[in-house]
Amino acid sequence: MNNFSYRNPTQIHFGQGQIARIRDEIPANARVLITFGGGSIKKNGVLDQVHAALEGIEHFEFGGIEPNPHFETLIKAVELVKEKKIDYLLAVGGGSIIDGTKFIAAAARYPNDPWEIIQTYGAKITDALPIGCVLTLAATGSEMNNGAVVTRAETQDKLFFFSNHVFPKFSVLDPTATFSLPARQVGNGVVDSFVHVVEQYVTYPVNAKVQDRFAEGLLLNLLEDGPKALENPSDYDVRANLMWTATMALNGLIATGVPADWATHLIGQEITGLYGLDHGQTLAIVLPAVWTFKKEEKRAKLLQYAERVWGLQDGDEDGRIDAAIEKTRAFFEAMGVKTRLSDYGLGADVIPAVTAKLEQHGHVKLGEHADITPADVKSILELAL
Repeated sequence: MNNFSYRNPTQIHFGQGQIARIRDEIPANARVLITFGGGSIKKNGVLDQVHAALEGIEHFEFGGIEPNPHFETLIKAVELVKEKKIDYLLAVGGGSIIDGTKFIAAAARYPNDPWEIIQTYGAKITDALPIGCVLTLAATGSEMNNGAVVTRAETQDKLFFFSNHVFPKFSVLDPTATFSLPARQVGNGVVDSFVHVVEQYVTYPVNAKVQDRFAEGLLLNLLEDGPKALENPSDYDVRANLMWTATMALNGLIATGVPADWATHLIGQEITGLYGLDHGQTLAIVLPAVWTFKKEEKRAKLLQYAERVWGLQDGDEDGRIDAAIEKTRAFFEAMGVKTRLSDYGLGADVIPAVTAKLEQHGHVKLGEHADITPADVKSILELAL
């Protein structure tokens, strides 16, 4: 196991009725901005619960944050923060809302061009407004980590940043808030969570038994409960386990002491930035192709994954690896998420555009060995056609 340092400061309030705990976390004299997306929280009663919890606390609203939140929209929220002298942000939604709110929190305290926050991957952040979260979509883990992804729509740039200043102070995870999600969002969320885990697991062995067993357990949870969530959206136990799995997949715990890949995410985010595909869709497209292309380098962990997650023990090594990759692809498809570029009307002409964006952003040495070049990405995307 590699050396590591680990700390996660986010307070979690998990379970039905926990939205009321907002009052315990936000100071009574705060000026709060509630951030949200398209308005589904108004239909499912979540916003009413938030308002009830904030009774007597001065608060305002900013809606319309997009999936893959746009820099241009977030800047408008920053202006509102300054105008209303907001001193606490409350993100109510899924990962995109939370990611966008992290940017708002940092940009509101940043003295220069806010795009520098993204350009420097968060390195220039020295302060941020405090953030609380009410999670309504289990997927990204943003409710318990220090990362965010923001898209500049004008230039089709989708980039990420990290800063310990944007860890949420608290997050409320009420599984009932996910009952009304469309099947497409459920499927994307399960795929996103799954790929988060394997990006930290299917690399190369470092004898990190705790992290490996933890990762395998999370994957088995997703395989078991992902389809159940599609069959019965109101099953509380299923939703609860999926929500906590998604949070644990990317709160830093299974990343301790192990190498990480993230090639699938970096390639996928360029596809989203250029062509607008859902984040989960791009991951489902790219992951099987990355594994196929890097089969030799990932052999030991792919075999471990094949045995411990899929129960594949018979046959030669290549056959077990290929079967595990195909079973992974089939699982994504069963969750309603297609796994080929052609399924989304995209062809080989996207390949040079994606590799050009990777080069523009300096992402030219991807993977756990930093050995995936833009030329390799071309081969990977050819496998994904």
